[in-house]
Amino acid sequence: MANKKRTTPTAELPSHARDEVPATLGSLADAMLTLRDRGELLRFLRDLCTAPELEALAHRWEIANLLEQGMPYLEIASRVGTSTTTVTRVAQWLRNGAGGYRLALDRLAEKR
Repeated sequence: MANKKRTTPTAELPSHARDEVPATLGSLADAMLTLRDRGELLRFLRDLCTAPELEALAHRWEIANLLEQGMPYLEIASRVGTSTTTVTRVAQWLRNGAGGYRLALDRLAEKR
């Protein structure tokens, strides 16, 4: 059976960030919003993702934080154990993406 990737623009996303968004992403976001605390979200993520997927997500978040601190790309890649291509990709989404990284970074900074 062919693996067909269904995509649809999601109204909540900026138009430039709608490419290749799975049709079910909104449903996944709704499910995440039902979770009450950090522990519940961690349990959900562990059930949802494989260990390598969780590691990739955690690495991207760590990269975003290090970029926010002004760390050079090569140093980030070495510290996180990833390629400079991944660091560059995260940096591009941080600057020109849907605004999710920026929103989360700013809200966490407000809590500190």
